[in-house]
Amino acid sequence: MLKENIDLDNKTVLITGAAGFIGAALSSEIEKRYPGAKIVGIDNMNSYYEVSLKEYRLAKLGGKFEFIKGNIADKKLLMEIFGKYRPEVVINLAAQAGVRYSIDNPDAYIESNILGFYNILEACRKYPVEHLVYASSSSVYGKNKKVPYSTNDRVDNPVSLYAATKKSDELLAHAYCELYGIPATGLRFFTVYGPAGRPDMAYYKFTKKLTAGESIEIYNFGNCMRDFTYIDDIVEGIIKVSLCTPEKPSRYRLYNIGNSNPENLLEFVKILQEELVEAGILPAEYDFEGHRKLVPMQPGDVLATYADTTDLERDFGFRPSTSLRAGLHNFALWYKEYYKL
Repeated sequence: MLKENIDLDNKTVLITGAAGFIGAALSSEIEKRYPGAKIVGIDNMNSYYEVSLKEYRLAKLGGKFEFIKGNIADKKLLMEIFGKYRPEVVINLAAQAGVRYSIDNPDAYIESNILGFYNILEACRKYPVEHLVYASSSSVYGKNKKVPYSTNDRVDNPVSLYAATKKSDELLAHAYCELYGIPATGLRFFTVYGPAGRPDMAYYKFTKKLTAGESIEIYNFGNCMRDFTYIDDIVEGIIKVSLCTPEKPSRYRLYNIGNSNPENLLEFVKILQEELVEAGILPAEYDFEGHRKLVPMQPGDVLATYADTTDLERDFGFRPSTSLRAGLHNFALWYKEYYKL
């Protein structure tokens, strides 16, 4: 196992995408664990999904958290933030998310995921940091047929612009590590879900449609596998990784963070339905069969995601372990409270 060489309790931590699902959950956990840490969060609060949910997440954070509304694609602003706060640890979670959205809205991905991340790297070069941790995605594996996916696998077959931008981030980070010695760790997340999650994700969209009496569409006729990873496991992984800055000679690392237990989409829907009934969101006699459609695979989708977390376990003694049922149970309870059902 790697030895921790950073103590967040006396550090300034910059978290981009701080009003996002992962960013807000991470900020909250760092607040709890490291009361001496100063957390600076930046988010552009865009309307990709309802801003009210982002505001709800931010409202849960305490007084030690300082929020800046801004875009990481704004290089001047970002440099001012780095110059003022001099963060020792930077965790870049800001990105334009979503595979299907990228098909019709490519500009948003180039601006945030490539230009924005380039600005982060440049700021880390001008104002040296102890560790840059950044979010990549399981989407980079594209049409790879070998499973589980390993960070040693070639990732030359992206099937969406989103995946291509995330792979570009990894290449940029590697180059900056080699050229300027910036210590950076990339994390490939696998289908993150949980309370206060992203409304564009399947579990959230399905819940919204079912409670409205609408039908849900299950892609590839249900013949897809997804490695669903609960938000608490993702946050735990980020924190563990952030405490260990990469040592020389190579200052670049890359890990998968996934549950390593892919679920069939039909089984996922079955568990979600059961938990919605258990939480009292839907009645036991709800006609689930009458409210679902099996449809073909969509552009940009992949058949399976499955994380090999061997390196994560070796270096940090950690692997995600929250079961899909437990995670969806917590989501259903939160959803009922948040929407006052």
